[in-house]
Amino acid sequence: MALETPPRSPVPLGRGAVTDLDVHRHLSPTAAVRLLGRWHAGGPAYVALADSVRAAVLAGTLAPHTRLPSERDLALALGVSRTTTAAAYRRLRELGFARSRTGAGTVVVLPRGDRRRPAARTAGGDAPAGGPAVGAPVDLADLSQATSAAPPGLHAAYGRALERLPAYLGGGGYEPYGLAALREAVAARFTERGTPTGPEQVLVTTGAQHAITTLARTLLGTGDRAVVQSPTYYHAMEAMRGAGARLVALPVGDGAAGSAPGFDVDLFESTLRQVSPRLVYLVPDFHNPTGYTLTPDERAGVREAAARHRVTVVGDETLVDLSLDTPADDGGDVAPPLAGDGTSPYVVTVGSASKSFWGGLRVGWVRAHPDLVARLARTRQSADIATAVLEQLAVVELLGDRTAVLAQRRSALRAQRDLVLGLLADASRNGASRCPPAGYPCGPGWARRSRTPSPRRPPPTACSSRRPHLHPRRQRDRPAPPDLLAPAGDLERAVPRLAAAWARVAR
Repeated sequence: MALETPPRSPVPLGRGAVTDLDVHRHLSPTAAVRLLGRWHAGGPAYVALADSVRAAVLAGTLAPHTRLPSERDLALALGVSRTTTAAAYRRLRELGFARSRTGAGTVVVLPRGDRRRPAARTAGGDAPAGGPAVGAPVDLADLSQATSAAPPGLHAAYGRALERLPAYLGGGGYEPYGLAALREAVAARFTERGTPTGPEQVLVTTGAQHAITTLARTLLGTGDRAVVQSPTYYHAMEAMRGAGARLVALPVGDGAAGSAPGFDVDLFESTLRQVSPRLVYLVPDFHNPTGYTLTPDERAGVREAAARHRVTVVGDETLVDLSLDTPADDGGDVAPPLAGDGTSPYVVTVGSASKSFWGGLRVGWVRAHPDLVARLARTRQSADIATAVLEQLAVVELLGDRTAVLAQRRSALRAQRDLVLGLLADASRNGASRCPPAGYPCGPGWARRSRTPSPRRPPPTACSSRRPHLHPRRQRDRPAPPDLLAPAGDLERAVPRLAAAWARVAR
């Protein structure tokens, strides 16, 4: 964004202490036009103009202490009356986003009139990393991360793990490949699902994100291409970018009638042929964020294409246990593992206990050829050396009791999904809402309608969803949907606000 910066240092516009009317930069009329873009999406022009400026401030593209163009100059640049710009500036002042003083003009500020209390927690998990939480509106409905409470069986699993811990206290506690007991349990689970696996094919990691990052550091170098679904999991893309990779988008949809196909095998093969990637990252089960699950034929097509083009395909199966439309006593599997019969050296699988059981349980794993497992174990030495012993023992217990624990987990997530659907039906005019058949994610029905709301018109509510963008090219017009696994009270406040915001921007 082009800004005209005064040639001198900022000087307070009043006597004494620094005030909110310090001018650090000037925004020219031409730069304002570029910044605001297509700002008038309906309704009174002055409201739309003020909301567009406010959205730019909240998005960080218009910094505080920026002097706005005069009412007359902005009106001429935008082709509107001065009455419109004067009313827009007045609205910004009323909302606390601008202050004016004779001789100083109108300067952008951040609202500070609300009394604030410390936020309950700093955003984490799937939310993009930020600084420490310094405050939040008192009535904030926080939808910033897709996490939920632990199932009742978790505490008992830790109790049993503590009973097993003394057998390990005689050693140093460092197991770069993971505890033998957990590697055997993970291998047994893969075998049970139809992919014969031995413990030598399993590396235990400190969560799935650590597994993805270790794979990226091991297999990618600067300038290497990596194919990812678009949209896809934000932090996986960041891990590959951190390894120096150039991301190539593979467009996907949710597979619903009238929508883009969930996965196009022909397009996938064509992409491999054209770009010769070193790595492919896929979410085959309950794709984040579309919810699509690859069919058995599509999985076979991926394996065949990977073998023909000799490219490593990483299948992120962290959500595989969270089918919500299976009976309580069912294993929850909706499709065979991406690895198939397990013989292909080109298919690598990432799994995790964090989504299946609890986010605070930082234990994941990689299933791969033993040679690659050894390379990954060497790579991890510069990061964390080994995963905590007690947490690994707790996962051994949870895997041994997985049918009962996952039944509790899916029951809680199913209730959460049903609550969201009911709130959406109550809040939406036509009651149209749909969630994929898994615990994560669950997006509002209006997010799937044909019209996309302007990103420059934020909802006038306290509903926080600091969500990253899920496309490789970082499109700013299609952000991630908010996560809807918050406590019921937050959801009951948030969903009507989201509905009102949608009605406002879509009219």
